[in-house]
Amino acid sequence: QVRLVESGGGLVQSGDSLRLSCAASGRTFSNYAMGWFRQAPGKEREFVATCSYGGGRTYYAESVKGRFTISRDNAKNTVYLQMNSLKPEDTAVYYCAADKVPRRVVLPTQLGQYDTWGQGTQVTVSS
Repeated sequence: QVRLVESGGGLVQSGDSLRLSCAASGRTFSNYAMGWFRQAPGKEREFVATCSYGGGRTYYAESVKGRFTISRDNAKNTVYLQMNSLKPEDTAVYYCAADKVPRRVVLPTQLGQYDTWGQGTQVTVSS
């Protein structure tokens, strides 16, 4: 059974940085693209960033482009989300997710393309 565990969330001030981590187990991690999504109170879960199975290709939501960086260490079965210049509107529960299709060519950006989710980690940015 695949399991994803996020860590690294917290309460920060506007302009600060945080790095989220997501540790995976139970699947050949290096065969699957990984993504980060977030869900703010009263809003739908939205795409943030995705990284190809090899780590060489990434794609970001416009709202975080230039501020967030997704990366992965396949030797450690871990994916990261480095978040810089945080804004109050970045406040949300952040979830990592694993692609349902191995070695997908086109990076997955839709919720339905992922079949395994972590429990989420809260990120709160105060103004």
